[in-house]
Parts: sequence; C-alpha cells; structure tokens
Amino acid sequence: MTLHKIYEWMLWISFPLAIIIFITLLFVTAPYGRHKRSGWGRSIPDWLGWFIMESPSPTVFILCFWYGDVQKTIPLLVFFIMWESHYFHRAFIYPFQIAGKKNTMPISVVLMGVFFNLGNAYLNGGNIYMFSERYSSAWLNSPQMIVGTALFVSGFIINKWADGTLRNLRDNGKNNYQIPYGGLYQWISCPNYFGEIIEWIGWAIATWSLPGLAFAVWTFANLAPRAQANHRWYQQRFSNYPENRKAFIPGIW
Repeated sequence: MTLHKIYEWMLWISFPLAIIIFITLLFVTAPYGRHKRSGWGRSIPDWLGWFIMESPSPTVFILCFWYGDVQKTIPLLVFFIMWESHYFHRAFIYPFQIAGKKNTMPISVVLMGVFFNLGNAYLNGGNIYMFSERYSSAWLNSPQMIVGTALFVSGFIINKWADGTLRNLRDNGKNNYQIPYGGLYQWISCPNYFGEIIEWIGWAIATWSLPGLAFAVWTFANLAPRAQANHRWYQQRFSNYPENRKAFIPGIW
C-alpha cells in the first residue's frame, strides 16, 4: 500500500470514527480535569499528560512543512503560523502554566490523545505540504482564506481569553473550582471550547479541504459533549449557578 493510499484510508475513516466518538462521549465523560475518577489505570500529572499528548501535533506538522515538496507559497506559511500558534502554545506553554496543580490524567487518555494528534497532524500537514498543489499565492486573496483566517483568529482569541479566565480563578494555588464571570461566560459555561470549535471551523474554510473538515468535525465531536458535561457539573456543584447560561453555544446549547 502506497503512502498516499494510507493517507486516503486514514482520511475517510476519520469521519465515521468522529461520529462514534461523539455518541460515546455523550454517555462517557473523559476522566481528566474536573471529571477525573478511578478505574482508568495509572495516571501522571496533568501538565505532563498535556505535554506528551499535544507535542506530536506541532512536531508532525513541522516535519510535513520541512519535508514536503510543494512550493512554499505565502498561504502555506500562513497555514503554518495558524497551526503552530495553537499547538505550540498547547504543547509547550499551557502544560507549564498548570504545572504545580495536583490534578492527574490517566495514561490511557494520554495515549488516545497522542494517537489522534499524530493522525490529525499528518492528515492536515500532508494535505497542505505533501499532496496538494492548489495553494498558490493567489489563494491568499480567496474568500475562503479571508473568511477562514478571520474565524480562526477570532476563535483563537476567545479560546485563550477563556482559558486565562479559568486559570486566574485558581492562581491562589488551591485546587478548588469557582464560577467564572465576564465576557462570553455571561451566556455560556465553556467559551474556551466554543472558541476552539470556531478556530478549526475557520481552518476548514481557509484550507477548503476534507482533512480540515474532518478536524472541525472531530473538534465538535470531542468538545461539544465535554462542554455539556462541564455545564452539568457546574449546575450540580453550585446552587447559585446562573440559570440562563447554556453549555457552549449562546442561546442554543
């Protein structure tokens, strides 16, 4: 089987797998963070889990960029900056921002994350830098690139602001949770997930590709059920939790 055939097989199987994951996560919440529980095997510190789990994504994408034989146009450089801006932070900055906290993560969850990030980075990096010649310099002025990049940047800002808000609530060194307020937290419980979904919808539009669409679908399949679980957790833990808040889409869900 050729490398390109393996690539195509991975791409097409990713869509039904995303549906299976979405349905599964509606009933089984991944056991990390506030939802940590026993029965999932040995655990490691949260920060180390995030580092191991997320670092394959920027690394594989860099390799695709470096060894890909397509001409490096400006749109390809923009895609590189978009991807690495998210994943460099997620792999090499975020874990050390939470270092010192007492939360742990099951190794089984870490390994599942590694498996996904390896495949996802290869699918998207391979599409852009190895198997596609469509992103000429003219793509920079295409409606897809303009709209997609704007959505990506908007989602990135929302995601980082929301994560920072949650982190600031716990900067007192304690491991307790509090109700976040301000900004999008006025309407939804998980603007961090909302922002990340917007990011990768923007990516899918900017790249106008099946791998980009697959990533957007996977992001929704993973984060939408998690947002719903977090929303229920807040409601059960805090009697004064705002009744008008939704889980992660203002006024809808």
